Amino acid sequence: MTTTSGPTAVAPTDGQAAASSPGHDASPERLAAHVVGGRVVDARGAREVVRLSPVDGAPTVVLVPAGADEVADAVAAAHAARPAWRRTAPGGRAAALRTAAARVREQADELGALLTADTGRLLTTSVESARVAADILEEAATTGLGATGRTLAGDPSALDVVRREPHGVVAVITPWNDPFPAAAGLLAAALVTGNTVVHKPSERSPRAGWALGRLVAEALPPGVLQVVNGDGETGAAIVADPRVALVAQVGSSATGRAIAAAAGARGARVLRENGGKDPILVDAGVDPAWAAEQIAIGAFTNTGQLCTSVERVYLHEELADAVLDVLAATAREMRVGDPRDPATQLGPLVDEAQLTVVEEHVDAAVAAGARVLAGGTRLDRPGAFFAPTVLDGCTAGMAVLTEETFGPVAAVTRVPDFATGLALAGSGAYGLAATVLTPSLEHALEAAETLEVGTVKINAVFGGAPGGSADPRRESGAGAGYGPDLLAAMTVLKAVHLETAVRPPA
Repeated sequence: MTTTSGPTAVAPTDGQAAASSPGHDASPERLAAHVVGGRVVDARGAREVVRLSPVDGAPTVVLVPAGADEVADAVAAAHAARPAWRRTAPGGRAAALRTAAARVREQADELGALLTADTGRLLTTSVESARVAADILEEAATTGLGATGRTLAGDPSALDVVRREPHGVVAVITPWNDPFPAAAGLLAAALVTGNTVVHKPSERSPRAGWALGRLVAEALPPGVLQVVNGDGETGAAIVADPRVALVAQVGSSATGRAIAAAAGARGARVLRENGGKDPILVDAGVDPAWAAEQIAIGAFTNTGQLCTSVERVYLHEELADAVLDVLAATAREMRVGDPRDPATQLGPLVDEAQLTVVEEHVDAAVAAGARVLAGGTRLDRPGAFFAPTVLDGCTAGMAVLTEETFGPVAAVTRVPDFATGLALAGSGAYGLAATVLTPSLEHALEAAETLEVGTVKINAVFGGAPGGSADPRRESGAGAGYGPDLLAAMTVLKAVHLETAVRPPA
């Protein structure tokens, strides 16, 4: 994720909201509600956050963030529901998640339409994202029935076990760019292990986040899941509440650091998956057309707004020209437009603030000597559109190689050999994921061993089996990623030593 700044009077979480256009006569939808204690309650706050359409810049949503008193009510409801939910049999918790999964799957089309309207994501991929969220809820329901502890080899006259128990109240703070799987993964892991939850979706995808959270909450007993709409100020109030034992966040590195500092100061635990500046390294001997296809998928999917988007490209000089010819042609030929149109290949960025970041990074790179092979500019039309861009000759120190650009930009550096490319791919402040395209098994194994990132992908920019887990490194976060290890991280360990009250005869 990335943090951006923009004209708004509220604090940021994983990005700030854009201000309303002066004089616009549209009537945006008002989102002024929360789920607390199993009921939808009206928001009581006076502040407002106005979101603009990424497609045409018109005001679309007025969000009323929860204030400190409303956050306190939500945490209190979660705290009160803890004992009963903790004592619910794992099979009962799993059944509730299966019900939630079925409801999300049934409403995937509606959820996808909301995500597209909020963020500009292509409608087809938005709907698929909702279906993936349903799959994640279903998967957690099954995984949550697995082992919950272990027996120790102690004295034969006693019983020694290590058991896993829920933390208690868990705060789940999720991003805007892929909110359905991110929320489903964290919510499911927290809930199936017996925690109660206060969930704050991103203010940059308010309607989509609210709709998914409410669907899941409706499948659970009252108070098990609260959905609190709001911004950075709301999130800070949740994190600061002493009854919150664990904070699980997916979003920007800056927000993650702030959460870690605030929660850590009072002894709460933190799981966070944060920003990325993911590289792709193309080795000699790789088919240039296939390499270009992989780079384009990594750099342009969701308009480059994925934490695992390809943002740095290292090309072996033997095939660099051939790869760039195909990549630049692909970028120039992409159809950019309305994300609801099935023919559209690249939609807008989420808002003007993110568009400004992309434009500044590209302009600075060009000023420092990078060559534009395709794109390089915002498009002259309403909305937050930036042309799919290929930059050649990017060098160390450029923001396009060191900071999250989070846009449709492939920043290319040519390297003389695999070793040089591998060293560059492993450098930098982030450590989320990396991709290596190579025909060499030796180079593939070296990359898997050497790259200090959470996920190494060989010969495929996206993909992976269900149930995988990864720990992001450095600025990309800390704590277990998805899969069984995330469920383990949602619990705490307790050692129990049991002896009978009656002593055996000597």
